[in-house]
Amino acid sequence: MNIQKKVIWITGASSGIGEALAYEFNKKGAHLILSSRRVEELERVKEACENSDETVRILPLDLAETDTMEQKTAEAKELFGSLDMLINNGGISQRAYAVDAKLDTIRKIMEVNFFGTVALTKAVLPGFIEQKSGHIVVISSVMGKIGTKYRSTYAASKHALHGWFDCLRHEVYEHNIDVSLVCPGFVKTDVTVNALTADGKKYDKMESAQKSALPPEEFAKKLIPQLAKKKEEIYIGGSEILAIYVKRFNSTLLNKILRRIKVT
Repeated sequence: MNIQKKVIWITGASSGIGEALAYEFNKKGAHLILSSRRVEELERVKEACENSDETVRILPLDLAETDTMEQKTAEAKELFGSLDMLINNGGISQRAYAVDAKLDTIRKIMEVNFFGTVALTKAVLPGFIEQKSGHIVVISSVMGKIGTKYRSTYAASKHALHGWFDCLRHEVYEHNIDVSLVCPGFVKTDVTVNALTADGKKYDKMESAQKSALPPEEFAKKLIPQLAKKKEEIYIGGSEILAIYVKRFNSTLLNKILRRIKVT
């Protein structure tokens, strides 16, 4: 994949994985559209990019506002005149037991992680189909393949994304559109800090596994070559990635292991 001058739209680009991807794609000569709710942070990311006045544009976006996605997509296309790749990275995590989680909190997480991602993708799809090309990337999680305590709604939203985008991949194959589902393990971001508790409040803690996790810059460097190969499912992380394979061949064993580990 020749990234030079390709137009790449990244959601959740104001921090973490989205920010790191912005820098790596920028180094490779891509034209970037950066989206999230935090405009000031997007401006900071833009200023840190090379030749940003020419190659980077900011488009504020709230994934919870699904009725705005068609208008946002129209605005995105006007920024550089085209669109080649959508990276669905924005989302919210969770730290709450299923029995305690308020239904409003569950709905909020599903609205952002699943419905927001689906709505934006649906808005982008007609243009990709018309131009007979495009690459849709979804930053899912290991939790899109397994489940542990304390993350029921987050895992549900990621499992839902896998189901929807696996189906979509078959539907758009004839239009030369690629779909890549990316499953990070632990990456050192503020995802747990910003996670929602049972009643929707901010968790405001960084778990120990997150502190010593893969830096987002390294994650981005490992991911981009995999996207260039247009791989359908990509796993990047530490030993936690093994859980995906253990579940595939012996789900009973994995469940026994997960019951014993401390989950925060």
